[in-house]
Amino acid sequence: MSERTATIWVETDRPCEVHVSTGAHGVEAAARTFTAHGHHYALVDVDGLEPGARIPYTVALDGETVWPEAGSPFPASEIRTMAPVGMVRISFGSCRRSPDRAGVHGLDALSAFAYRLASTAGAVPGVPSSGVAAGDGAVWPDALLMVGDQIYADELGEEMLAYLDERRGPDTEPKGEVADFEEYTKLYELAWHEDPAVRWLLSTLPTFTVFDDHDVRDDWNTSHAWRQEMWRQPWWRARITGGIGSYWVYQHLGNLSPEGRAADPVYAAVRAAAAQGADVGKIIDEFAERADREPATARWSYAHDWGGTRLIVVDSRASRLLTADRRGMLDDDEFAWLDGRVQGGMEHLLIASSLPFLLPRSIHHAEAWNEAMAAGAWGKRSAQVAEGIRQAADLEHWAAFDRSFRTVSEYVLAVARGERGTAPVSISFLSGDIHYSYLARVTKPDTGGTDAAGRAIGGTAITQVVCSPLRNPLAGKFRKANKVAGTPLLPGMFRMLAKSAKVPVPPMKWKITDGPWFDNSIATVELSGRRCHVRWDTPSTATELVEMGRAHIS
Repeated sequence: MSERTATIWVETDRPCEVHVSTGAHGVEAAARTFTAHGHHYALVDVDGLEPGARIPYTVALDGETVWPEAGSPFPASEIRTMAPVGMVRISFGSCRRSPDRAGVHGLDALSAFAYRLASTAGAVPGVPSSGVAAGDGAVWPDALLMVGDQIYADELGEEMLAYLDERRGPDTEPKGEVADFEEYTKLYELAWHEDPAVRWLLSTLPTFTVFDDHDVRDDWNTSHAWRQEMWRQPWWRARITGGIGSYWVYQHLGNLSPEGRAADPVYAAVRAAAAQGADVGKIIDEFAERADREPATARWSYAHDWGGTRLIVVDSRASRLLTADRRGMLDDDEFAWLDGRVQGGMEHLLIASSLPFLLPRSIHHAEAWNEAMAAGAWGKRSAQVAEGIRQAADLEHWAAFDRSFRTVSEYVLAVARGERGTAPVSISFLSGDIHYSYLARVTKPDTGGTDAAGRAIGGTAITQVVCSPLRNPLAGKFRKANKVAGTPLLPGMFRMLAKSAKVPVPPMKWKITDGPWFDNSIATVELSGRRCHVRWDTPSTATELVEMGRAHIS
């Protein structure tokens, strides 16, 4: 998505030419499919569009129109291009269990969000436009950002388990988890194709993603010890190549601009092999295994500038540096890339990471303490215990990579001080993962922000915006534990533990000012001129959203 270009991603049931037409707008584009492990995909780059436009389009396979679907109750799919100036709206969320026919995980915020947008045209039977909440809820975002756990490869629903039983039996490893590329394709089908509202939403709203652990496996890349243990499993190679390879096809290719895809050597190799009629599954498998074993050979992070807003999406999962003697949330090349993009000169800087950068402070100090313990701060025996705790309690957020946390903090504070160009009005981290939502504000060093009336009071407002889950709420006991983590006394207690392990004081101090909220939800950040605010919405029914919270950032 840009001012004049858009990319349509298609999966088909056979090799063919995919043709996209904008009808009266006169823009046509086409691409041949490529085949990977017997599945067929195409990305059609549409160029020459008008900025800020809403353009209906159709998709034909070898001349036969297949989209929009005949008889669909949803409005015609549209290409929506960015306007060169004006407000930027980005809706985001994470952690979506789907399908969920038994209703175990509650109402689906992403599906309800789709109905909200569709209802603005009054096109969906049974969903009147009056169902749009609070009036301004009818405003469309410019993009949808899904920040992790779009699928759950290790926590499967009944449909997927039945499929695995039929395909390979219930007792084959890995039990109750997907095993390879083929099974990942089924998981994506259930997650994105089964719900017609979500399928329509993805066809008409520009969408960006980044993966988190459940897209591959819980605790993915928690530590060097975890990686060693996984690679000892005889089924792991097919699992990791299938997970990373399918992510590249189903999610990552759409994150790139047409120019970025054209410069991607893997995509070039895929296109060249496909032109010769070859199945490119082996190319993708080899790339995926190399990307896991040597993270510096692949980059999953990306950035886009829209007017005065820069969105930086940071891979905080696959690009980790995890060796016997070094650990980092990002490897050296990834840090160099990020350093070059966390710069001033923009009105607003958004840094998206699946994992929250600013956790509740008690959890932050606990994870920093655990990392120091696992590194031997209290001896070898304590280190072994700490590693077990790390994996059992998922202590692997930015706080558990203290040097990486400090490095990014230095980047951000330098931007806020105007040392990297004109300081922005706001710097916001957008994250998910933890299954509840909140806004945290940096209070020290003083970076400005808003007063009680929501008026800007100068400086750069630095915040953490968390929205999670789209559909996978915390169980009661974990909800209570996280509520306790927010009590005033605990941060000081865990900071003393961290200090005892020689963890330095964090370079920033922050506090949660809005939330936490534990319901399924989707958030929208709005940026216009010097204003930035965020709103969280939660489904009240399967087709309606209501406001859960709202906060002014600048």
